[in-house]
Amino acid sequence: MSANQFDVIVLGGGGAGLMCAISAGGRGRSVLVLDHAAKPAEKIRISGGGRCNFTNLHTTPENFLSENPRFCISALRGYTQHDFIEMVQRHRIAYHEKTLGQLFCDKSASNIIEMLLEECRSVGARVQLNTHINGIMRHDSGFDVETDHGRYTCASLVVATGGKSIPKMGATDFGYGVAKQFDLTVIETRPALVPLTFSGDLRAQFKPLAGVSVDAEIHCGKTSFSEGLLFTHKGLSGPSILQISSYWREGGEIIVDLARDADVLAHLLAIRAAHPKKGFTAPLADILPKRLAEVIVETMDWRGLNPVERLADASNKHLQLIADAVNRWHVTPVGTEGYRIAEVTIGGVDTGELSSKTMEARKVPGLYFIGEVVDVTGHLGGFNFQWAWSSGYAAGQYA
Repeated sequence: MSANQFDVIVLGGGGAGLMCAISAGGRGRSVLVLDHAAKPAEKIRISGGGRCNFTNLHTTPENFLSENPRFCISALRGYTQHDFIEMVQRHRIAYHEKTLGQLFCDKSASNIIEMLLEECRSVGARVQLNTHINGIMRHDSGFDVETDHGRYTCASLVVATGGKSIPKMGATDFGYGVAKQFDLTVIETRPALVPLTFSGDLRAQFKPLAGVSVDAEIHCGKTSFSEGLLFTHKGLSGPSILQISSYWREGGEIIVDLARDADVLAHLLAIRAAHPKKGFTAPLADILPKRLAEVIVETMDWRGLNPVERLADASNKHLQLIADAVNRWHVTPVGTEGYRIAEVTIGGVDTGELSSKTMEARKVPGLYFIGEVVDVTGHLGGFNFQWAWSSGYAAGQYA
């Protein structure tokens, strides 16, 4: 075998690509990982505030979105969160559970990168950076990969180039182009796990609340999430909003409970009975941050009722409208903050084109797609990394 000939070439040196290299190399396959970046796994480095939420204890197929929700089952069973935790423990990386099963490094996300690179070295997998792909050609015995460092050949080619999210980290649509080159269907992509934005009067009304946070419950259709919500200069963010953004589509509304542990109507009725001369801001401030209570009162839509300022003058219908503005706030975002800060890309290579067991393209033997480039997107909380580990491992067992 020549110096530029390998059993497996992996395009992309992120989490999925490195895991695939480890998996394939562990089977005795010669592996080359190619990446255009100067450093490997940059998304791992910046994730989790620099501490990498590397998996989730509660990972199940229900934590993933796809045109085919069952596609992820095989890979997730083949390499579980507990398998990855075992690797982390074997490398003596200290970690902790933050909330909701989310596991983070105690020290630095670089611990995970170093672990993956050490695993690659241990199985002889070569990682080559600063390499740009100029073209891919298929032939009877595999693939030729033309780069600015020369031509490399392989029997199996694995595409692990990720999605469009966070282009400043080097993200591109390269993987989708490879899929289309080989006549594979690509599901329309859009930013996911991303803040939602307002426009016009709505943005002006809530912009002063930038930095205010509450524990909220967000509904979009039949889907809901209960976590923190953060007001921003542009709209809404926080874990609950990032989660629901994967389900929200442009033009749709979301329903927000800004005080999910409080019955605002019951509270207002009680205060009206005890202190009828009070206004609305103080009672709401018992439940909400004062600045938020003030904005809700100032921008209150009385829906045809005569505006009132005191509880004594408020009918039950007035109080219900105020309560709904808190417990059932109907709001229509204008959009998202886009791929610029989206944590992941939803959509991608159609799972109908791939084997769920091997991640191999059904009509292009030897061609594999793994990780974010595939139409499988996890919830916030370590699930997307687990998909990288699981899908990468699966492909590496067959490539």
